[in-house]
Amino acid sequence: MFSDANIMIFIKTNLFFLTLSCFWIVKLTYKSMKNFVKELEWRGMIHDIMPGTEEKLMEGCTSAYVGIDPTADSLHVGHLVSVMMLKHFQSCGHRPIALVGGATGMIGDPSGKSMERNLLDEEALRHNQECIKKQLSRFLDFESDAPNKAVLVNNYDWMKEFSFLSFIRDVGKMITVNYMMAKDSVKKRLTGETREGMSFCEFSYQLLQGYDYLHLYQTEGVRLQMGGSDQWGNITTGTEMIRRAIGGEAFALTCPLITKSDGIKFGKTEKGNVWLDPERTSPYAFYQFWLNVSDEDAERYIKIFTMLGKEEIDAAIVSHREAPHLRSLQKLLAREVTVMVHGEQEYEKAVNATSILFGNATSEALASLDERTFLQVFDGVENYTVAKEKLPCGIIDLLSVETAVFPSKGECRKMLKGGGVSINKKKVAEDQTVSADDLMNGKYILAQKGKKNYYIIKVE
Repeated sequence: MFSDANIMIFIKTNLFFLTLSCFWIVKLTYKSMKNFVKELEWRGMIHDIMPGTEEKLMEGCTSAYVGIDPTADSLHVGHLVSVMMLKHFQSCGHRPIALVGGATGMIGDPSGKSMERNLLDEEALRHNQECIKKQLSRFLDFESDAPNKAVLVNNYDWMKEFSFLSFIRDVGKMITVNYMMAKDSVKKRLTGETREGMSFCEFSYQLLQGYDYLHLYQTEGVRLQMGGSDQWGNITTGTEMIRRAIGGEAFALTCPLITKSDGIKFGKTEKGNVWLDPERTSPYAFYQFWLNVSDEDAERYIKIFTMLGKEEIDAAIVSHREAPHLRSLQKLLAREVTVMVHGEQEYEKAVNATSILFGNATSEALASLDERTFLQVFDGVENYTVAKEKLPCGIIDLLSVETAVFPSKGECRKMLKGGGVSINKKKVAEDQTVSADDLMNGKYILAQKGKKNYYIIKVE
């Protein structure tokens, strides 16, 4: 039999060791968890951060969300910064939530815009949501059994039940007009910088976004909202709403708005947005976008848009600076992003397509191009049209009579004898004939004069 004193000693000893064990479990978890804030800091991905955010995240697995505009059925590279924040968040052991703004997409966010945008109906928004989730699945784990697997939500699902009166009564009273008017996104629209002004519809946007945060705080345990720096006002409205409504503590973090070194908006080309959807922007054009960034931009972008570690990136930057003409940093950047978005196979096709124009590619590589990529590779190349009944046709007649690749038969014959003419990347002789069997994609012939002069002959 144990005496009461022995029992008390036994209990106290076990409580001590239990407390000590809990202490070490918490400490080991803290040490093993990757520091998300520090990760973003060295990558240059933090613009504003609310005090206490880093400490909160280091306590353990935390849920955070980013809002995504669903006004198109594809993301474009302008969305990639926020998406990469979610990807890094998950890789650091946290739980990312992508919020598709079905309800807010019906309103329009005034932040950084000078006028209202076109609004979508529910059917279009639902379609866009499914397309966006498919693209996000290339970045985030939605399917595993991991406790931090990603979640996709649509704020239309909880906003659609609100009547106007109930929203004004239950949500509108949480934030004062004075507070809302103080936001930069609102002040810019009301101080005469634009003629359009701001509708009440848009003015109410920050209430909707603030309520999203409150709803996810209560239903999904979200403690952090992230976004672009232009969203800081809307995000902090959410943290204030949580504080006033339920006395909760919530946090905010934004990333810089990315521009190119020349000040032009990132993600825009002469032809518009660079999309993640291969039907809108081909993998070849997508690869070329990253391949053609400046040296200065490449050094910034490779930190923001890839998952490569600091040591590897630093080494790549040093190597590039030693021989910038090789564009090794741009090639690494283009590879990492293209593989992440389109996969290894499409990346290889994009590299092959690039080598056709700028390298010593084979006829087989040329033949492997689909029509769209072929036309993009040779965009701007002089072209001619020849009637299909003209085939088969002797090479000299094709290049100097049916087309004006050569100004005369004599000049054409002279270059043929010197081995300076190719059809579909194959050297041709002056006695050769071109037939329908030589057509690529059933309608094209690629003529090459010398090393750099290309011509497209379309047969129809």
